[in-house]
Amino acid sequence: MNAKVARRRLHAPKATRLFVLDTNVLLHDPTSLFRFQEHDIYLPILVLEELDDHKKGNSETARNARQVSRFLDELINRHIAQKNNGIASGIALMPPNGAFQATGSLFLQTDVIPPSTLPFLAARADNQILAIVKHLSTQYPERDVFLVSKDINMRIKAQALSLNAEDYFNDKVLEDSDLLYTGATELPQNFWDTHGKGMESWQLGGHTLYRIVGPLAETLHLNEMVYLERASEAPFYATVKEIGEGNVVLQTIKDYTHAKNAVWGITARNREQNFALNLLMNPEIDLVTLVGQAGTGKTLLTLAAGLMLAIEFKKYSEIIITRVTIPVGEDIGFLPGTEEEKMTPWMGALEDNLEVLQPAVEDAGTWGRAATNDVLSAYIKIKSLNFMRGRTFVKKFLIIDEAQNLTSKQMKTLITRAGPGTKVVCLGNLAQIDTPYLTEGNSGLTYVVDRMKGWKHAGHITLARGERSRLADHASEML
Repeated sequence: MNAKVARRRLHAPKATRLFVLDTNVLLHDPTSLFRFQEHDIYLPILVLEELDDHKKGNSETARNARQVSRFLDELINRHIAQKNNGIASGIALMPPNGAFQATGSLFLQTDVIPPSTLPFLAARADNQILAIVKHLSTQYPERDVFLVSKDINMRIKAQALSLNAEDYFNDKVLEDSDLLYTGATELPQNFWDTHGKGMESWQLGGHTLYRIVGPLAETLHLNEMVYLERASEAPFYATVKEIGEGNVVLQTIKDYTHAKNAVWGITARNREQNFALNLLMNPEIDLVTLVGQAGTGKTLLTLAAGLMLAIEFKKYSEIIITRVTIPVGEDIGFLPGTEEEKMTPWMGALEDNLEVLQPAVEDAGTWGRAATNDVLSAYIKIKSLNFMRGRTFVKKFLIIDEAQNLTSKQMKTLITRAGPGTKVVCLGNLAQIDTPYLTEGNSGLTYVVDRMKGWKHAGHITLARGERSRLADHASEML
């Protein structure tokens, strides 16, 4: 009876597809079970076995494997409690708490797929999954059967066998990283001609504010920087302070390119660095994201602002720096010492930038340098990403370095650690992603930039110009 029901359900109209999920999709995103809307999902037994192999440990992969198992257990128990047909007939994909719009069914492999379908694919687990996809395509020709996998080589093999295969796209924020919100917009050259007459303006706290109306106002976000470079006059730099119906209020920003506004001895060298320092030094901005290539000044500007706000202005009690520990080359194994000592080799960029931020100490002698280092070490703490769960940071300046290597879930875990009075700064270069299955489109950094834009306490800037050296700038372009 159940086998007949299962066949009837699998012989569904072609309008709904049948997706066979690879294990890496579930390990990457446990909620992928509920991301296919009205379509059906098929899970081979091999996938369940591989989930079982990955569930032990404290890694993100192990946690995701356990979460998938919990989802499956909940779905099956609900199906049985409702006295439906056996699980071979299909399990309704009822999302937890109605968080997703899934209305399809889940099918678990309940019979043995004969290896004769593709005898040369019987050795490896991946090949056996391909054989199952081939079998389902043959058994149910009226349906579009798709393999969904994060493994590029698996998709290539599927396509070589004339099987439908695609990547898992539901976790992608953008298809093209060039569309990522930059945090800055250039005003049209005729801006003053079209908006200048009758524009309302006033002074407040040393800044000039302008209220503009028209189509331009509908395209801007809160805390977005706007600029207009003018040949005969000084450039116009401002930020979006308020957004109303059909109008926005622009507020001129502080000029951090001038030596009188230096932040811990550092001045902005270009327009984007000036924008970044305005966000970093603004007490109303709780979350700052800075994206840019190597040498654009992300870490230097953030450290300078953190030291100024913590030591000079007493705004924060500590500067906490964390990053994901992924080596560029071969892993050198376990590191000895305490948590901070283990993290020290990963913080070479911190030490390099601290040397830049202490030029005046060179004339202070050995004792002066030692005293300065003691003060800085008292304020700067290095923490491992692995021990962030459950923590709450109060009145801290939290720097998340190399954020492009974090998943959206990891980014959420870190940012939600922020307690009262804490500022979080995320730094990253989307061209240097080292985490498997992460791309520019689904990186946690991309996710945060896109989801937090327009919030009145968040700001973002893409740093475009390198300021390291002419060699580094040329190498970034040519190599």
